[in-house]
Amino acid sequence: MFGWSDADTVSSRPHVCTQYPLLEILKLTRCSTTNLMEWCQAFTQSGSSALEDGRLGGNSAKLTSEQRTEIEMRLQQYTPRNLFGLTTATCDGQFWTVEDLQRALKDWYGVEYASRTSYLNLLHACGFSYQRPAKVFKSQRPAQIMEFEDQVEKN
Repeated sequence: MFGWSDADTVSSRPHVCTQYPLLEILKLTRCSTTNLMEWCQAFTQSGSSALEDGRLGGNSAKLTSEQRTEIEMRLQQYTPRNLFGLTTATCDGQFWTVEDLQRALKDWYGVEYASRTSYLNLLHACGFSYQRPAKVFKSQRPAQIMEFEDQVEKN
């Protein structure tokens, strides 16, 4: 079962299951090949009862697959500045931050995660990678900066 190619299919019981291409299953389930192989083996040995979720709870998904896809499209289409104006977590609002994503999810779906890691995982799943932020002093006063720059230009 290991070393599958793109053309390989999964069918643990041909008379019960339809054959699907491996890549299609991996895309639909968003799981690793290793997990998929473990599921196939469990199903073959014990049937569908082996695939039931045995967790006790407390770790339920807050977003559906469709919502995650919609979020990915929105994050690619808009910048935080487009959505939140001047109230973004960064000075220019060009890039998505955990704080901006947290605000967007709460506005769009009423969803809040307890862990910052959940937001980072969602950003990663949407194709974003960590970028080092520009250093900005929070005590900057835009009016004084403009006044200073005007004085520099006059001299």
